[in-house]
Amino acid sequence: MSSPLTLAGRAYTSRLLVGTGRYKDFAETKAAIEASGAEIVTVAVRRVNLGDKNAPMLQDYIDPQKYTYLPNTAGCYTADEAMRTLRLAREAGGWNLVKLEVIGDKETLYPDTAETLKAAKTLVEEGFEVMAYTTDDPQTCKKLEDLGCCAVMPLASPIGSGLGIINPTNLETILKNANIPILVDAGIGTPSDAVIAMEMGCAGVLLNTAIAEAKNPIQMAHAFKLAVECGRVAHLAGRMPKREFAKASSPEAGKLF
Repeated sequence: MSSPLTLAGRAYTSRLLVGTGRYKDFAETKAAIEASGAEIVTVAVRRVNLGDKNAPMLQDYIDPQKYTYLPNTAGCYTADEAMRTLRLAREAGGWNLVKLEVIGDKETLYPDTAETLKAAKTLVEEGFEVMAYTTDDPQTCKKLEDLGCCAVMPLASPIGSGLGIINPTNLETILKNANIPILVDAGIGTPSDAVIAMEMGCAGVLLNTAIAEAKNPIQMAHAFKLAVECGRVAHLAGRMPKREFAKASSPEAGKLF
C-alpha cells in the first residue's frame, strides 16, 4: 500500500472506512468490521447508544481502544443541529476527529452545502478535526479544504443508492485540485466501485449499506477490503495510457518472417 492514510496526524494502514448501522445486530456488525480490515468506524451519534449501560452498547462489541470511532451527524438537517451533535460527542467520548454531514431533505438525502460550509467553519474554529461529507461539486470541496477540514468526502452517488461513481469527471477535478485527503463517501454499491475510486487516486472509501445489506455481509466486507487494496496498488503502479487505435503487444522488430 506504499504509505499510510494520515488523518489528523494519525496514520492508518487501511483505507477502507465502514459504518456501523443497518446490520441485524451488534454481533454481525463486529464480524463484518473485522472482515473489512477497517480501522475507522463511523458512528451516528443520534442513532446509536453510546451512554446507556442498561441497553446494548456498540462499545461492547467494537473496542474503542482498537478502532477509531468517527462520530457523524447523520440525521442532522441544519448546521446548528450538526454542531450541537458533535459538541455532545466530544463531551461524551472525547472524540475530536468527526464526520460532518448536513442533509438538505428527507427525500433525496442530498447534502446541504451552504449549511455544511457554515458548520465546518465553526467546528474547525472550535478545534475539531473535520472530515466533511458533501456533493461532488469541485468548488464546494475546495471551499471546505480552505476552511481547514482535514479531509473532504464527496459522494459517489446518493446515500444508500448503490449506483457507484456517477460523475467521474467531477471527481477527477476534485482530486486534481486537492491538497488534503479526498475520500469517496456514499453511493458505493460493489467492490468494483471501490476499485475505480481508488484507481482514480482517492485516499480512501467510506461505505456502509453495500456491506450491511449484502446477502452475506461478512463475505462482502472482505471483498471490499481486497478491492480497496487492489485499487490503491493499481493507482500507485500507474495505468497504461489510453489510445485511440490498436497497438500490437508483440514488437515488430526481430520478426522471423
